Amino acid sequence: MLALVARGLNNTEIAEALGLSPLTAKTHVSRIMGKLGARDRAQLVIVAYESGLVTPGTL
Repeated sequence: MLALVARGLNNTEIAEALGLSPLTAKTHVSRIMGKLGARDRAQLVIVAYESGLVTPGTL
């Protein structure tokens, strides 16, 4: 899920990719933000890159 956020997908696109409802995707993204201490999706992208989950050019 974090990798999909880092690739710029919105909640609806994440839901479609994973076979979830958009509300479930939104809940998961919100919980990830809380667990990682991220204020917004931009900070999630930073975490994904810094952790090596996503690398430049893999989008």
